[in-house]
Amino acid sequence: MHTPLVSVIMPVYNVERFVGEAICSVLDQSYRHFELIIVDDGGSDESVAICKGFSDSRIRIVHQANRGLAGARNTGIDASQGKYIALLDSDDRWDADKLLLHVIHLEANASVDVSYSGSRMIDANGRPLSVAMRPRLMGITPAHILQRNPVGNGSAPVLRMAALERAGFAHPDEPSRRCWFDESFRQSEDIELWIRLAAGHGCRFEGIDGLLTDYRIVGGDLSANIPRQYDTWQRAIGKALGYAPALIARHGRAAAAFQLRYLARRAVQLGDAPFATSLLRQALALHPMMTLTEPAKTAQTAAAALAARLLPRAAFAKLVSARLGTAAAA
Repeated sequence: MHTPLVSVIMPVYNVERFVGEAICSVLDQSYRHFELIIVDDGGSDESVAICKGFSDSRIRIVHQANRGLAGARNTGIDASQGKYIALLDSDDRWDADKLLLHVIHLEANASVDVSYSGSRMIDANGRPLSVAMRPRLMGITPAHILQRNPVGNGSAPVLRMAALERAGFAHPDEPSRRCWFDESFRQSEDIELWIRLAAGHGCRFEGIDGLLTDYRIVGGDLSANIPRQYDTWQRAIGKALGYAPALIARHGRAAAAFQLRYLARRAVQLGDAPFATSLLRQALALHPMMTLTEPAKTAQTAAAALAARLLPRAAFAKLVSARLGTAAAA
């Protein structure tokens, strides 16, 4: 087998319900010159057995004790051979032309280090929700990465390995282990790396047209995770303060406000109106100008919080499913 141009990295941990669909979306790509590195992160269900059921010479399965998403991605990247690294979480899926379009983009634009696309939202059963991630595509600065994370999710980007290498480092407790994602993060590991690439290493981000990733929303302990998600996001900002102090000083408050508004929408989608209202108030206190710069989105968040308070729970849940999805943008 010739050295693949693209290495697809797929961490797998207790996703037996979805992993087959994710693998099929890779094997169905119109672009064929890839390897799929599946990293078994020490789960306990039938996920790995499902992975082994696919007979394709481009698939490699790497086994490890549980390290979390960041650690599984690092293991996969370290085992990769490709010029480009494509990330796909094992509960998401891709449009059939995704890799082809990103390869065309990166091959034609040598100065672009990270190529990404928009994403559709799907529910646990694979049905499309009425919301999507339609990010800014051009003119991306470190401030855009910090404030709005146009990459959107971990299944959207394709990165140059050469750019990743600029941000690589030795694991603090295992010096022989090469890392790109910070394994001390169990949430916000994506945005931590994107900020570090853009602000710390001058990497250029650019998007391409189309909703090329299906980003799956699966229920769980999201309510308990909202405070933890904000805490880990703040950790990422604190880390960035060490290498990009001017960026954080200028844009940190607005970035925190947008993050809080995003989390307010998450709380709304759970029907937790008091928590959503509290988060939105914190966002407005940090960055009151968002009522002028983005009045529609801010008003929509406030109205949704009010609806969560006033509507019967079943009626509100139906509204969320039909109109909001469960991962609206910030």
